[in-house]
Amino acid sequence: MRKVYSRIDSIVGNVINVNAEGVRYGELAVVSSRYGDSLAEVIRMRGNEVSLQVYNGGRGISTGDEVRFTGHPMQVSFSDNLLGRIFDGSGQPRDNGPQLTDNLIEIGGPSVNPAKRIIPRNMIRTGIPMIDLFNTLVESQKLPIFSVSGEPYNPLLARIAMQAEVDVIILGGIGLKHDDYLYFKDTLENGGALSRTIMFVHTASDPVVEALLVPDISLAVSEKFALEGKRVLVLLTDMTNFADAMKEIAITQEQVPSNRGYPGDLYSQLASRYEKAVDFEGAGSITILGVTTMPGDDVTHPVPDNTGYITEGQYYLRNGRIEPFGSLSRLKQQVNDKTRNDHRAVMDGMIKLYAAYKESQEKKSMGFRMSEWDDKLLKYGTLFERQMMDLSVNIPLEEALDRGWQIMAECFEPQETGLKSELISSFWPKEKAEEASA
Repeated sequence: MRKVYSRIDSIVGNVINVNAEGVRYGELAVVSSRYGDSLAEVIRMRGNEVSLQVYNGGRGISTGDEVRFTGHPMQVSFSDNLLGRIFDGSGQPRDNGPQLTDNLIEIGGPSVNPAKRIIPRNMIRTGIPMIDLFNTLVESQKLPIFSVSGEPYNPLLARIAMQAEVDVIILGGIGLKHDDYLYFKDTLENGGALSRTIMFVHTASDPVVEALLVPDISLAVSEKFALEGKRVLVLLTDMTNFADAMKEIAITQEQVPSNRGYPGDLYSQLASRYEKAVDFEGAGSITILGVTTMPGDDVTHPVPDNTGYITEGQYYLRNGRIEPFGSLSRLKQQVNDKTRNDHRAVMDGMIKLYAAYKESQEKKSMGFRMSEWDDKLLKYGTLFERQMMDLSVNIPLEEALDRGWQIMAECFEPQETGLKSELISSFWPKEKAEEASA
């Protein structure tokens, strides 16, 4: 039997302090007030002085309320019945469906031993050329999407959720506006992807402490599906809101602040979530894409700065497009040679030409005289941005490669591309080759 404590020493915001014995860090407790029961988690221990954060907030709790420790950390139900469902940050149904209480699993466990992981080797197709062709998403990869407020990062995640060739999508929303929550729900439902999706959504109007639970619940469920052989893609938006929730709780606890007021363990807290990405030998995998908004478009802000040390590259979303410069998938070389033999060459060649286009564009803006080569580059850059970079473009990788050859053929002679002659003889558009020979 767990003891029931009928005295709360102090209440500061969402954090309550109790004098208790025999409890452990991360343990769950039930706080009973006149407004009902609220869940709380042990977040600090100093001898017998125990601090707990109340998930529903501290409003309505008094010092005379009862606190009952459960003897276990936060748990969530796991089964195939989760598919197609929407829950809040603490795992309670948000879709008016039945509450699930069977097969409870603990959240926030350790990541998989690196020695037990296998080398990532499979591509995840998304239908987005700037990902599939130029910065391929690899199974078990962890990548952030660096962006600023106002960019269409949530529509981008929704597209990836609908089109990614995986078995299960787990969407973790942190501090979402209600409109964004409804957008995800309606888009996935209308696109037929909700049946393979599980949503854990914390909105901006929900208690801030629930924001901290969303990544842990999402990743705990994804790990169980992966062990059953499923390819799982976890989409988290927005990890800056997660870090801000950590900062708010740290201020409440009167912790000594670090850079820009964030707690000193920000790196460890982010890493413990991102490092859940894994490919299991003989089973499934977990791949993580997490939006990280950059206040003031400042990549040196503590959240994107720490994230960059943890993850395996990043996507930069600027002006409604995934930028080819700065965006990087460090694992793309693991799969580029397994797709089509011209993949690596087209990727490198088109980006090199696009970089030359940027230089010509700058020359034009400064009033320099433009050469015939500059005119070709300007035509190429316009076609590249419209037919490749635009996020409305939705084509398979093979079609994107063919389109890349077509764009180059529209603007250049074969020898001007810098690509190998054997690839040009195999892939250069036939009608362009016939025009050249005529």
